[in-house]
Amino acid sequence: MTLDFLQSFEFFSGVPDSQLRALCDYLMDTYGTDPQHHIIAANEGNAAALAAGYHLATGKTPVVYLQNSGLGNIVNPVASLLNEKVYGIPCLFIVGWRGEPGVHDEPQHIFQGEITLDLLEALDIPAFVISKETTLEQVMAQLEAWQGLFAQGRQAAFVVRKGALEYHKRSYANGQRMSREEAIRQILRVSGDDPVVSTTGKASRELYELRTAQGQGHEHDFLTVGSMGHSSSIALGIALQRPERRVWCLDGDGAALMHLGAMALIGASQPANFIHIILNNTAHESVGGMPTVSGTVDLTAVARACGYSNAVSVETEEQLKLELSRAGQGLHMIEVKCALGARADLGRPTTSAEENKLAFMEHLSKN
Repeated sequence: MTLDFLQSFEFFSGVPDSQLRALCDYLMDTYGTDPQHHIIAANEGNAAALAAGYHLATGKTPVVYLQNSGLGNIVNPVASLLNEKVYGIPCLFIVGWRGEPGVHDEPQHIFQGEITLDLLEALDIPAFVISKETTLEQVMAQLEAWQGLFAQGRQAAFVVRKGALEYHKRSYANGQRMSREEAIRQILRVSGDDPVVSTTGKASRELYELRTAQGQGHEHDFLTVGSMGHSSSIALGIALQRPERRVWCLDGDGAALMHLGAMALIGASQPANFIHIILNNTAHESVGGMPTVSGTVDLTAVARACGYSNAVSVETEEQLKLELSRAGQGLHMIEVKCALGARADLGRPTTSAEENKLAFMEHLSKN
């Protein structure tokens, strides 16, 4: 189905989703990142609050887009800000339905997919499911039926099944040369027997395949396949309980920005055994490549302000090797500026999330 139904709206904010790739590419072609019309938010709750500000300033209905995994991040602003029992702020949500029952998906999406419609119902948000068979006329009729609801300060949601929306794919790139996979390879050369916590998306997939290619087991690594933005907090929890072990966190720029407050907590906790790597390609690559704002943020300055004793940024393999040789003496952050892109044949972990957890815990307990 085409995206012509969006032409009656003037403001969009959200977090990119592979299920909504067509929508995301359409918005980039139509508005780019013009903040008066389109803001790629740090997290979904941030997008809902931006939408509220837009309505307060214009009286119009905004659109917030998100993967269903981000519904948890909007519960608070929906229930305590947008809801008609509070401020009554209208909003149209467009939700990518990962883990839809009966449709094969990754383990982190299964339970979220099962509860998506129930969660929207609990939030008093009427939902209409868009599939490949849904026509533009049906969507326009549903929008018309919701106009009275929006006028009452309520919200509604289109829940989008895989492949339901149509638009040509955009290509995204940046000016960096070092690949993320090469950066991870360099890190593994020095991490040795240390535990590694990796963020959701392609970084964890590349870490898994590099271990396999090098004939290593996967017990060293905790692959944070879901809960985007929380890998650094998981790693901090481990580092504080196991101060004798050097702990590595392989983070992404979009993930770090999503819950930036975690860096303040890490800095305040001062774990001397913590090495925070932020693999920065200025993009939400795992869901299509739409940009993050990390290209305009000095992450090393943020880390220093949060209390990291060491914070550096590197762009080349030589610089990365040098900084890795210095890591491990005090709280350390290394921003690795890397290219956007991954191998076309990049696979996914073949072990289950529970198997990963148990092997990782056993490895931690050995020393």
